[in-house]
Amino acid sequence: QVQLVESGGGLVQPGGSLKLSCAASGRTINRHVMGWFRQAPGKEREFVAVISWDAVIMYYGDSVKGRFTISREYNKNTVHLQMTSLKPEDTGVYYCVADMRMTRNADYDYWGQGTQVTVSP
Repeated sequence: QVQLVESGGGLVQPGGSLKLSCAASGRTINRHVMGWFRQAPGKEREFVAVISWDAVIMYYGDSVKGRFTISREYNKNTVHLQMTSLKPEDTGVYYCVADMRMTRNADYDYWGQGTQVTVSP
């Protein structure tokens, strides 16, 4: 079993930056792919970024490519999402995910409870 707890959400102005973190626990978490999805009100969940278990491969959604960076710290079982040049359309609930497979689809086995990110003047 894997547990995921997100932190770091909040209110930020357009053009600003924010860093999300996801603390993971579980016996085999170091072998899991980890990533982020987001969901805006009235919209479907959207793929944001994913990182392989060995941090060699990263994929990003088209809308965040070049602005967001995903990374992971093995000694802390933590995944980060550094978000820069934030736009109002980045507003939503951001979910940390984990699975043994690497996919852009929202069918990950494990999900965190989500953290709210609001980009507004």
